[in-house]
Amino acid sequence: MDWLNAIVQGTLLGGLYALFAAGLSLIFGVMRLVNIAHGDLIVLAAYLGLTTTVALGVHPLLALIVVVPAMAAIGYALQRGILNQTLGDDLLPPLLVTFGISVILQNALLEVYTADPQKMNAGALETASFDLGGLTLGWLPVLTMLVAIAVIAGLQWVFYRTPLGRAFRATSDNQDIAQLMGLNKAHVFGLAMALALAVTAIAGLFLGIRTSFDPSIGGGRLIFGFEAVIIGGLGNLWGTLAGGVILGVAQTIGAKIDPGWQLLAGHIVFLLILAVRPNGLFPRVAA
Repeated sequence: MDWLNAIVQGTLLGGLYALFAAGLSLIFGVMRLVNIAHGDLIVLAAYLGLTTTVALGVHPLLALIVVVPAMAAIGYALQRGILNQTLGDDLLPPLLVTFGISVILQNALLEVYTADPQKMNAGALETASFDLGGLTLGWLPVLTMLVAIAVIAGLQWVFYRTPLGRAFRATSDNQDIAQLMGLNKAHVFGLAMALALAVTAIAGLFLGIRTSFDPSIGGGRLIFGFEAVIIGGLGNLWGTLAGGVILGVAQTIGAKIDPGWQLLAGHIVFLLILAVRPNGLFPRVAA
């Protein structure tokens, strides 16, 4: 039963990792951009959530009403103002620019919020649990997984059932032809980044509720997100969810064997999968 519990808890942890990774997967799928600042943007969302809860005295989940639009606006402005100028055949410029954004964000958060760890107070939700077949499950991890599934399903619906999704797919397939057909690729890329950071806002809020955070932890969240994306297959949103679950289960099983192996086990599984399937388990196949 202990091993089964570790697998179940790891699966639920994978929901949080999927939220970390969904924005990365989205922007890579649309514009082939690898955002090194993604982890720090998750932390920024957590701090915006903390500021909102303190200033307005609301529950952290209600802070999503403020944080999601704010992060979407930041994403659109960031893409239109800076990142669109770096896109092209060379992958190095966006990597360097997003690395610079990461450094700036970390130092700005350090100046504003100091290095002291912070955490959002979600009240009874943090400790509430229920029994299921001899297992005790926390409501917060279950809610996180349900939200991750809903977010992935929503992104899939946007991609394949809406005009915006058709614009994303057309621009991703061939930017020049999409431009000739009347699509403004700069605007489409801005909307893609806005949508990605809206998802990042949700990830940041759940991170801030689940554990403490400080300005320096963005790199770790970025690594978890990257590993989930690559395990699942670049550009595959449901694969990203599967990748998050695999990473979470690997970590909890590693911790079960030895507490010091928690993070190491996840990295080892990532490397093994990468060695066997360099494109991930469920790579997106072009029609």
